[in-house]
Amino acid sequence: MGSPEIKYAVSLPTIIQGGMGVAVSNWRLARAVSHLGQLGVVSGTIIGVVLARRLQQGDPGGHMRRALAHFPIPAVAERVMRSFFVEGGKAPDAAFKAVPMPGVAPSAAWTELNVAGGFAEVFLAREGHDHPVGINLLEKIQVATLASLFGAMLAGVGYVIMGAGIPRLIPGALDRFAVGEPAELKVDTEGAAPGAEAVSRFDPQAFFEGHGPAPRLERPRFIAIVSSATLAITLARKSNGRVDGFVVESEVAGGHNAPPRGPLQLSPAGEPVYGPRDAVDFAKIRELGLPFWRAGSRGDPEGLAAARALGAEGIQVGTAFAFCEESGIEPHIRRQVLQLAREGGARVFTDPLASPTGFPFKVVQAGGTLSGQAEYAARERICDLGYLRQAYVKEDGTLGYRCAAEPEADWVRKGGAPAELAGRKCLCNGLLATVGLAQVRTEGGAELPLITAGDEVARVARFLPPDAETYTAADVVKHLLSPAPGAA
Repeated sequence: MGSPEIKYAVSLPTIIQGGMGVAVSNWRLARAVSHLGQLGVVSGTIIGVVLARRLQQGDPGGHMRRALAHFPIPAVAERVMRSFFVEGGKAPDAAFKAVPMPGVAPSAAWTELNVAGGFAEVFLAREGHDHPVGINLLEKIQVATLASLFGAMLAGVGYVIMGAGIPRLIPGALDRFAVGEPAELKVDTEGAAPGAEAVSRFDPQAFFEGHGPAPRLERPRFIAIVSSATLAITLARKSNGRVDGFVVESEVAGGHNAPPRGPLQLSPAGEPVYGPRDAVDFAKIRELGLPFWRAGSRGDPEGLAAARALGAEGIQVGTAFAFCEESGIEPHIRRQVLQLAREGGARVFTDPLASPTGFPFKVVQAGGTLSGQAEYAARERICDLGYLRQAYVKEDGTLGYRCAAEPEADWVRKGGAPAELAGRKCLCNGLLATVGLAQVRTEGGAELPLITAGDEVARVARFLPPDAETYTAADVVKHLLSPAPGAA
């Protein structure tokens, strides 16, 4: 089943704000960018946990409660509130209440939390303007995708942007949700016979059971993040529904990068080496006739002009927005990185080991974070969120989950190779800590942050006005849309 073809007479954004980290691209940032007429994007990663922890902090400003008051099933919103809201906020040294770890057959409470999380973030991002808002999700986090997507669609999300994998089944899921039908996603399952992979399923009618029929929803545009023309062609031709465009991302972009093509080679510093085989064939992408945006160190007027010269609609920009006032990154962390940039010391390390997904992951090198070897070594391994766990078939034929960042004994007991453990970092906990949602441990204090950004972090201080310590999303947009040097 497909949706009617979109006619691109409707204006497309020149700038897509990147969907960064866990709640770095929060509703405040997305709303600010969309209010300016560009495409603001919220991060949908671990969005249920984000909602649960904000409520436990007392929901300063009442924003989560305001969004939940508009949720179409009041009973769901009430259950989420009863489970997690703490009047006045939990004590600073108290741990956050645990959220069940995701799986292919999640509990009703987990599903409700993730639908509500996607809804709340998009609802708040859309307040006060009539421009579209997008949501960004990682294909690697498969078991949480459908619930979060449905919640975002309930709130009227206009774009779904997805990378870190091959999201071939997402367009069809959007088609089905738009008409109230169930959707399924195959979950990558190690050890499963072909065609026998685990399946994640979400049924809008079942979710609304007892509360009337599932509503008919607007089908958002689907934009896939790709790093090659080959992947773009595959998605355009073999997806189970309509693909509406691409973000073409290079290896200098933040977050997860596509691995280099061919055997992995490392530089003397230990970073993956990219070569001519990784260059994008833009002629083939243009032949698809779909809109595309360039990403990765495009955060200036020259980058926008170069993208347009290639036939792109514009650019996706992440790092510049990541360190502006509206970003979800803790203010003291933003100031720390901006000061490093002022002094010429801001840099990222493209870590081939950090992410349990196996994809290279960009890590900002900053004191007091998990980028430091001593800080990493001192952290006790724990996997209590589980969004990057890999599904696998156990010896008895049942389904299990394991993560290369979990405790060594657990990983080995589940059949994982010990060599896979070296250097793996808990992205779930580290990224939550970056936005002020760090879990507090009984011993060892709070989880340390893990900051991701693109290579552009070295130049991010250029957005700072003279004698200022911060800048805004409007400053970034104004700079990007200013004439490129030498332009007529």
